[in-house]
Amino acid sequence: MNDTVTQLRSIVERVERLEEDKKGISEDIAQVFSEAKGNGFDVKAMKKVIAIRKMDPDERTEQEHLIDTYFRALGEAPNTGDEE
Repeated sequence: MNDTVTQLRSIVERVERLEEDKKGISEDIAQVFSEAKGNGFDVKAMKKVIAIRKMDPDERTEQEHLIDTYFRALGEAPNTGDEE
């Protein structure tokens, strides 16, 4: 077998192993969310929190300001949780 075929086979097999690992990790994450739901947590809200935490701080601030601007343009003040 020539070097190109060997290299191709190696790359394909590595990707296949990584895909299998990714599948296992996805199943683990789903199990953690299921556990959270069973403990009364809102999984949809948790996923949003996780997505926001992944953001660069500047991007996060920009998104928050943009969302606030859109709500105000629609005549709706966003719920900040400060109201009592």
